[in-house]
Amino acid sequence: MASIYLIGSLRNPEIPKIGKKIAQETGIEVFQDWFSAGPIADDSWQEHQKTLGLTYPEALKGYAAKHVFDFDLHHLNRVDGGILVLPAGKSAHLELGWLLGKGKFGYVLFDKEPERWDLMYNFAAGVFYNLDELINELRNICK
Repeated sequence: MASIYLIGSLRNPEIPKIGKKIAQETGIEVFQDWFSAGPIADDSWQEHQKTLGLTYPEALKGYAAKHVFDFDLHHLNRVDGGILVLPAGKSAHLELGWLLGKGKFGYVLFDKEPERWDLMYNFAAGVFYNLDELINELRNICK
């Protein structure tokens, strides 16, 4: 059985639904526990660190940042690949790039056709606008 890191935004309420459907229809383990932090986790961390008078580079060296980073990195290391669910921000794109750089598979699931196209999504094994089509692809690679 393959395992997938579902990459996305804490503010995207579709993440749990997408992960659940992929797991149910493919039997693949879908890691998405990072979503449990809630939609304002990053904002709360930033606000707290600023209250302490820390700069962004200083905050990145703190215990909270290191702990959350290590949590995510542990799971990025152990999975076979990932799916970037859009819309998503910089962190999500870095996570997909990290997976691909490690030789793991990676896909991109768009919520709609982007207004501005970007050819660098060619790094991914495939891009999809439809979850069912992505699920079919996953079934094929995980046979």
